[in-house]
Amino acid sequence: MWLWRSGEEGAGKVSEGGQQAFIGMGSNLGDRRSFLEKASQEIGNHPQVRVIRLSSLYETEPVGYLDQGWFLNQVMEIETTLKPEELLSFLQGIEDKLGRKRLIRWGPRVIDLDILLYGKLTIESPELIIPHPRMYERGFVMIPLQEIAPDLIHPDGKTSREHLEMLKKTEKMEKVRLFQG
Repeated sequence: MWLWRSGEEGAGKVSEGGQQAFIGMGSNLGDRRSFLEKASQEIGNHPQVRVIRLSSLYETEPVGYLDQGWFLNQVMEIETTLKPEELLSFLQGIEDKLGRKRLIRWGPRVIDLDILLYGKLTIESPELIIPHPRMYERGFVMIPLQEIAPDLIHPDGKTSREHLEMLKKTEKMEKVRLFQG
């Protein structure tokens, strides 16, 4: 787990009225690690966002569309005063800035930023679903989330640890390994 170094986090930002949120991050094109680092920096530079911590990097086999390279994945915990829809728009702006092209569903991408959880909210709109609709089916989300927030209670009342244990029992989890780069 990486703790965000003070100075990078914009010490003193947010807090009053800030909400805890978790962002799933992934990349499988180009310099994957660099894209994750650039996205993390962009997120941390927003005056209404404070990065709390980052998980380790995990390398993951593709899910859905299989004819592509393995992903690097990571989960970030933040505190923010942005509303969920504003956070979504901000994250999509970072994806666009870093060159994300949406050509194939679940296809290759330089960066993918997903809101996994936002406080205890559940949202279901055409633009945004929280908790992320497939997070409990994805080892590349649940393993790093459990690393940084094992006892976090999700909107359904279960912890990250419990969700990961349930996923492991399904035997449907994709291959996920700690990145050694």
